[in-house]
Amino acid sequence: MSFLWAALASLPSWLLIATVRLYQIFLSPVLGRQCRFTPTCSQYFILAVQKYGALRGAWRGVLRICRCHPFHPGGYDPP
Repeated sequence: MSFLWAALASLPSWLLIATVRLYQIFLSPVLGRQCRFTPTCSQYFILAVQKYGALRGAWRGVLRICRCHPFHPGGYDPP
């Protein structure tokens, strides 16, 4: 029973990561590399969800995406 609970608890994180992976595979090559940061915003999103969980990690990922614009210098920014 605990295995089932653990699988259900990790489902939101898994879904978020799968969505970003699909973006990386299908959309990112079409749009081109535009991120000013290292790691890229999509990789940061995945790392943040893995480190902080679905809610807090997704929030940190969204904030990072909001910082990724032409007027921000970018650079190295780990989660």
